[in-house]
Amino acid sequence: MKTLSLLSGIFFGALVSGAALAQAPTAAPAAPPPPEVKSVGDWLVRCYPTQSQSPCDMYQQQNDAKSNQRILAVSIAYIPHLDKHAIQISVPLGVSVTRGVAILAGSYTSPAMPYRRCDRAGCYVEMLLDNSVVDQLSHASDTALIKVTADDGKNYELKLSLNGFTAAHDSMSEQAKAKAKPEAGAAPAAPAKK
Repeated sequence: MKTLSLLSGIFFGALVSGAALAQAPTAAPAAPPPPEVKSVGDWLVRCYPTQSQSPCDMYQQQNDAKSNQRILAVSIAYIPHLDKHAIQISVPLGVSVTRGVAILAGSYTSPAMPYRRCDRAGCYVEMLLDNSVVDQLSHASDTALIKVTADDGKNYELKLSLNGFTAAHDSMSEQAKAKAKPEAGAAPAAPAKK
């Protein structure tokens, strides 16, 4: 009988403490602080308050005038300890995934860049970008074209403004160098080229 009484007490105690825990208010997770954002020409330079190898990027988004849906977004980040850039290009769904995307700027045409993934919001190129591509964009005219092929085989050239590109890149890369926190065991940064 004592055993049954003891078990009842443990069960009741657990039930009461569980109910108390269920009713205890839980704090909502704190929203991350917003990034520092600066407009440079047609680009935004964004630096996030986070421990990252590339805490800053330069970003441009274009929306359809009628639907306000995103039709193109380009983000370029500098990774100081690798002395390389990363790019993300997002385009709407309905593209030929096998054809990839190409950047046309002045006399420069990039090789086809493959899509890495698609979701409900669009398809994305996400990759390291050779520094020479950034150099080509810095020396191009005011506009580059992002060449996309649709599922039906029709090619589209989406305009990407290069207004402020060089100044945005310089600001973004300098801030990235100052704020980047490389992962443990990462290679040291390459010496700056002059």
